[in-house]
Amino acid sequence: MHRIRWTDGDTEHTVRWHSETGLPLPRRVVPADDRLGADAAHRLACEGTALLWQGDYHQARQLLRALGRRVDRKPPPAAAASPAAAFHLQRRAAGHRARVLGKLLVPLREDHTLDLRRAPDVRAACTEAYGPPRQGPSVVSLRELLGVIGAHQWRTKGVEIPAIGARIHPHYGVFSPVRGEYLDLVARAPLPAAAYDGTAFDVGTGTGVLAAVLAHREVQRVVATDSNPRALACAADNMRRLGLTRRVEITAGLFPRGRAALVVCNPPWLPAKPNSPLEQGVYDPKGAMLRAFLSGLSRHLLPGGEGWLIMSDLPEHLGLRAPDELRSAITSAGLHVTDRLDTHPRHHRPSDPTDPLHAARTAEITSLWRLRATE
Repeated sequence: MHRIRWTDGDTEHTVRWHSETGLPLPRRVVPADDRLGADAAHRLACEGTALLWQGDYHQARQLLRALGRRVDRKPPPAAAASPAAAFHLQRRAAGHRARVLGKLLVPLREDHTLDLRRAPDVRAACTEAYGPPRQGPSVVSLRELLGVIGAHQWRTKGVEIPAIGARIHPHYGVFSPVRGEYLDLVARAPLPAAAYDGTAFDVGTGTGVLAAVLAHREVQRVVATDSNPRALACAADNMRRLGLTRRVEITAGLFPRGRAALVVCNPPWLPAKPNSPLEQGVYDPKGAMLRAFLSGLSRHLLPGGEGWLIMSDLPEHLGLRAPDELRSAITSAGLHVTDRLDTHPRHHRPSDPTDPLHAARTAEITSLWRLRATE
């Protein structure tokens, strides 16, 4: 258990440090309140000093926004030599921003109560993200706590999924199915005939949304897997909400035992290192999960069965993956492509010309690759 230490006057304090986003233990902590100006706070944070807020909650949020504006004032780097270089520069800038803003800390009491004036009740949100209250108070990053609060709101409200006529409720740390175009591909791709009366696997299920789409399409049995305990709990919760617990089985791992008429996988699309554990739903270092899925697929397909791989070609446009690399990996795994369904993304980023990755995002296509074992 990591603990942070700071001195307030003549009194030394020691409290448990908690971070779900992988922020390192602050080496130096000083008390801060409403008297601290944004420029001074920014200077201290850039120097590596964490600020333990002891004032008003809303003032803390204002200071966090002010810190963000000061981080963003840094002149943009010269034009990158390539899309890949632009991507890595953006990732580096995002990491720096997260580290600086992560230096503003807030105290939580033993029962997850936020110990600040005019603070909202965050106990339910913290329990969902951090688990039941532990012994003793703790200190967390305000930026992370705001993410916890936002995740609680999404979990309560849910995300409307037209393909199933219902809502999916994402948990903290589980990728939310807000990009509906890949769900539409799974909802309209022709099912293998054996899948109607047989079993389908949903590899890397996350919220369980693809398992729910398959069940909605009258696949009789779906086995959904994931290696993330948060995702397993989230998928199980969603299957209970949707009344699908008898038809959808949730289990840990990559592939379940046995074979299926249909195996679906929507792996993280970008072959890059995540900046925190919470980014693992987006970034797949060196495409490890993608390659593991492809290499194991043929062993888990029934004769005549299909594998559906849902992928974006954004890595190709960014220069993170060679144009023929995916097809070569498919062939090397003893698979062949029988069809490919394409669609364009429907999120706001392609319409933002100020995005350094605008050209790549504009050209992006999301595809469902229908794969079969090569005989």
